[in-house]
This record gives sequence, structure tokens and C-alpha cells, in this order.
Amino acid sequence: MLELQWPWMLLAAPLPWLVYRIASPATRASGAALRVPFYRGLADIAGEHSEHQDTLKRWQTLMPWLIWILLVLAASKPVWLGEPVQIEGSGRDLMMAVDLSGSMEIGDMELNGESVDRLIVTKHVLTDFIERRKGDRLGLILFGSQAYLQAPLTFDLKTIGTLMDESEIGMAGNKTAIGDALGLAVKHLRKRPQESRVLILLTDGANTAGEITPVQAAKLAAQENIRIYSIGLGADEMIQPGFFGSSIGARRINPSADLDEKTLKEIAELTGGEYFRAKNTKELEKIYGELDKLEPVKQEEESFRPSIALFFWPLALALMLSLIMATLKAFPEASIGLSGRSRQ
Repeated sequence: MLELQWPWMLLAAPLPWLVYRIASPATRASGAALRVPFYRGLADIAGEHSEHQDTLKRWQTLMPWLIWILLVLAASKPVWLGEPVQIEGSGRDLMMAVDLSGSMEIGDMELNGESVDRLIVTKHVLTDFIERRKGDRLGLILFGSQAYLQAPLTFDLKTIGTLMDESEIGMAGNKTAIGDALGLAVKHLRKRPQESRVLILLTDGANTAGEITPVQAAKLAAQENIRIYSIGLGADEMIQPGFFGSSIGARRINPSADLDEKTLKEIAELTGGEYFRAKNTKELEKIYGELDKLEPVKQEEESFRPSIALFFWPLALALMLSLIMATLKAFPEASIGLSGRSRQ
């Protein structure tokens, strides 16, 4: 179905005619300093007048009006609306808060037999998780020294996946503002139905920045019936290479020594969620597999009508007619030549 998004623009169609009518007779006649009433007869005697010239003159008068109408039509933003598409009315409002602090670059994880940092594993696991959440509204919060809403709640899972894949360590700062990330999630989830508010928090450290503590934010989330599932990421031990990357002087360390499991457990308990510990890629995949089993909640069914913009068609036609008109103005001898050949 054809629809004009700005139909009121059509009111501008008679504007040139109104300007012409309002203009004084002297202004309209200023283009002709001398009128020769019998010029047309002289032209007929000289053989310079033809039906072709009459047609050309009529088109030159009509074309500016046609161009104007096409421009007005383009400005009214015509679109073609397709048939309504129904969106499943069940699912959750699920916000994901992902840590991008400097510690996420620790290479204590393994993926496909290679040692990689924590963020690469997080992206790998979240990509599959996001694709499986069809019917859910997903949102994405990235946090470091500050928390940012990277994507509001949306059914557009592809965009969420792309934004997660494009995230980089340190882009939100090198510290860890867990409390601010929770507070930002509460702000956006509190407007949604109470039965469907879920937040998944993934971090590898402790709260070292921000205006609000994680426990304070968790209490606010509990008041708004938001369940928080917290995930502590990072291996329990790794071997730190010795001199020049050799085993000489190598030592075994705990790369997750800064992980504040106590606070993460308290956050989950306060909100009726659960705390998970992911020491490797398989455990992280298993955790998101369990989160994938959250029961969907009935919500209002939504629909949308796909639209195709059509404004460029009248705009292109107006441009083409303008070029033709400009050509006829610049090279009038071309039309005279055509007229002469038609008489022969």
C-alpha cells in the first residue's frame, strides 16, 4: 500500500501559481521590453514557425510545473508498506552487562586449543547465546571505569551481536564500575513488565570505580523485581613465563585473585538470582546454556509493517527533466535543426 509520511507537503504544490498571481502585472511583464503582436505572422511567412516549435514551447512552459510537482511529491516522503509481520509475544527483557576493564585482557582462557584473553572467550560464548534468544528483548551495557548503554532493549539480535563483537578492552576505561552498571540496568529495566526483568552480569574483578556500590545497586534492583545472574570469569591458576618466555623462573599464579566472589554472590542472593563461576570456556558455555532455559513470560504481541522508501523515484525524474530543460535552453539551435529536418 502506498502511503505519504508527510502528506501536508502537498499543500506547497500551488505555491508557484500563488506567487505568480500575487506578483504585480509590471513584474510579470518585465521580461518583455517590446511586444510585436504580428511577429507570429511574420514568422509564418518566413517559414520559421512550425508545429514542432509550438509543441516545444508548450513543453518548456509545462516542464517547470511538472518538475515542481515531482519535488513536492518527493518531499512528502512516499513509502510502500508491506503486509503486517507479527512478532512473537513471549520472551524476556534481558539486559547483559559485560566487563571491559583492563583485566579482561589476561590470557588465561583457551579457545580451540589456543590461549586467548577473557574478552575473546566472552564474545565467542555470547554470540551463540544472543542468537538463541529469539523472542527476547536484549540490551547491552558495557562497563569499565564508567558504564555505557551500548544498546537499549530490542528484538534486533543481529545488532546486539555486532555491537558486542566490536567491543574492545579499555574502551570504557580500565577500572571496574560494577555498581554503576547495575544502576544503569535498573534504570532501563524498571519500565518493563515485572515478571520479565533479568540482568546477566559478567565480570572478572571487584568494584573499583563508580558512584554507587554493587550491593546498593542490587538492593534497588530487588525493589524493582529485577533478577540478577552474576558470573565471575577467570581461571584459578596459570603459569607465568620466566626469563625471555622460557620455563626458567616461571611461576604459578592465581589470575583471579582480584575477583570479588563474595559481592557477586550477595548481588545474586539479594535479587533472587544465582551466582556462577566460569574458570574456562566450557564452564562459561555451560552457564549460558543454563541461563538459556529461563522460562519465557507472556507479553503483548507486537507487529510491524516493512516499508520501502520511494521518494528517490520522483526526485530522479525531476532531475532528469531539469537536465532536459537545461539542454534545450543552452542549445536552442538543436531543436531548430530538428524542426528543419522534419519539414524536409
